[in-house]
Amino acid sequence: MEEYYYGTFARICTFMTNNKFKPVRFISNNDLDFGKELRKRVNAYFKENKIEKTGDYRIWIKIIIMPMLYLAPFGLILSGLFLENLIVFFGLWLLMAIGMAGCGLGIMHDANHGAISKNQKVNNFIGYVINLAGGYALNWKIQHNVLHHSYTNIDGYDEDIAPSGVMRFSPHQPAKPFFRFQHIYAWFLYGLMTLSWTLWKDFLSLSRYNKKGLIEAQGRVYINELAKLIIHKLIYFAIFLVMPILMLDIEWYLIVLGWFCMHFVTGLILACIFQPAHVVPSSEFPLPNDENKIIGDKTIHQLQTTANFAPKNRLFSWYVGGLNYQIEHHLFPNMCHIHHRKISKIVEETAKEFNVPYHSEPTFIGALYKHAKMLYKFRK
Repeated sequence: MEEYYYGTFARICTFMTNNKFKPVRFISNNDLDFGKELRKRVNAYFKENKIEKTGDYRIWIKIIIMPMLYLAPFGLILSGLFLENLIVFFGLWLLMAIGMAGCGLGIMHDANHGAISKNQKVNNFIGYVINLAGGYALNWKIQHNVLHHSYTNIDGYDEDIAPSGVMRFSPHQPAKPFFRFQHIYAWFLYGLMTLSWTLWKDFLSLSRYNKKGLIEAQGRVYINELAKLIIHKLIYFAIFLVMPILMLDIEWYLIVLGWFCMHFVTGLILACIFQPAHVVPSSEFPLPNDENKIIGDKTIHQLQTTANFAPKNRLFSWYVGGLNYQIEHHLFPNMCHIHHRKISKIVEETAKEFNVPYHSEPTFIGALYKHAKMLYKFRK
């Protein structure tokens, strides 16, 4: 599985280089002792306990629960039994939002990292759950697996810190007058995240990645992917918006409002999980030099740009797919999240031994507060 994940990345880097897109190179001043020792210890953990780095029965339980949490409320909405009680009606849409976010955090994320099963076809199939939420799996893989994981917090490369000029997530990005209010309006824009994927962002991203050569680097053909994208969007809207409007004896705008609320809550949940992991006071935002190189170890770079939060809250960790252990996820992206909690002890101890930073906020609320502080800091 490691060979698959990093082999894909290597092919993409080679292709980008050939097409004048220069990947950032990390030039280490040491002999990579930290990374080597960490991988040695983590591999020993799995070998000694005779377990795989991919998922076990626990992830398959989640694969059943989360889609049901998303689709069962939708079935109740379509039944028409709750049209007279708008509180219950909108409550079902909000319950769908919790399920949709849970599918993304706890299932789709691992699957598109190749971390659920050793069989890549199984991972690809489960990864398509993002299409049920109105997204597109290929775009997500490129933005997240390739750009975000390879170039974490590097302005101009990591699209997770490039919010289309409406907010400022890095000290290297230009300030705009209205950014002075971003710590206030950011939370509303976060709620529009999955809505933008569904309506327009996927089309823009697919076109942009095609121009950069990233679509071809994945072994895909742009026109074919565009056709698939259009078909997936039409199916999504037909099921989750048009069908309720046609079937239910209720004003159409109430259905659209419920659908909007579902996406808004989903986007807010997802943003509040991902942003406190990389845009907090402990985060570093390195830039490559004139030769497009960063002097430093790539493994240590992940610890310098990433932070954990709420490590002792096991119920919270279960729901967010172990993404409160972002350090462990970035160090071992093809490892199923069910292993993060135990692996985190090895990572933290090794980091302390090698005098490498290991940032962890005790609570989720504390992590959100620190993220809000960064939004305020970057306002100008």
